[in-house]
Amino acid sequence: MARVKRGVTKHQRHKKVLKLAKGYRGAKSKLFRPANEQVLKSLAYAYAHRKDKKGDFRKLWIARINAAARMNGLSYSRMMNGLKKAGVTVNRKMLADLAINNTAAFTELVNVAKEQVNVK
Repeated sequence: MARVKRGVTKHQRHKKVLKLAKGYRGAKSKLFRPANEQVLKSLAYAYAHRKDKKGDFRKLWIARINAAARMNGLSYSRMMNGLKKAGVTVNRKMLADLAINNTAAFTELVNVAKEQVNVK
């Protein structure tokens, strides 16, 4: 059986990793072994943080809704409870957008929620 030399394949693999490591500091962008370690870590972080981003945005929307709801005299949890009882199905992303860009419409939704919370 013929002997397999891996020079070309190994060189291509090293080039691929070093290309991904561009912009890293020090040896991590120049030498294969530290670059490979960092690229593997970076790809793992990127994967995990793509998942985290969804929760981060939800936290941001909730904080914005809470701030705007409190300006209208209602807490976030009471507002969401009131909207649910009223049958209003607006997601948190849209509520946060209304709170920032259309305060009149947000105030109307707060009033709808207030009516439901007060009428037990």
